[in-house]
Amino acid sequence: MDITRHVDDLQRQLATAAAAGGDEARELASRLTAPLDAAARLVLLEALSDAAGEISAELAPGSVDIRLRGGSPEFVVVVPARPAAPEAPAPAADQAVQPPAVEAESGATTRTTLRLPDHLKTQVETAAARDGISVNTWLVRAVAAALEQSTGRPAAQARPQQRGSARVTGWVR
Repeated sequence: MDITRHVDDLQRQLATAAAAGGDEARELASRLTAPLDAAARLVLLEALSDAAGEISAELAPGSVDIRLRGGSPEFVVVVPARPAAPEAPAPAADQAVQPPAVEAESGATTRTTLRLPDHLKTQVETAAARDGISVNTWLVRAVAAALEQSTGRPAAQARPQQRGSARVTGWVR
């Protein structure tokens, strides 16, 4: 998704508004457009990230992630695998086994800080990338699978009924 046209449109609108104020306002507007470019891009990315979070809440256990590639945001939609029909044969040993889908029920999500050793974090990132999903989605599925294995029942993932404004920060590779 190219957000440049949206930023350019905002700059044109600023120039049009400044033109009504005379030469001094036009000059001020032209000096503000360079710093406005970076700020507008950041605000648009934050809005897209919030939208992806709200969509993910409705798609649970699926998700929508936003990734930056070459400075341009792109949406990645992760749809959970459908469970196989009861008469379907078990997967062969050389086939990848999909982790169990997490059932959604009403409730709220909780933000949890998880500290992992560097070597384990690297392995989690590799596994999530291999599966084409976010690290968060991979970890939720791993926890659900572990709970299902230990209790013998599918774990339920809480689905938020309403999301407030949440800000996500961190590093992007």
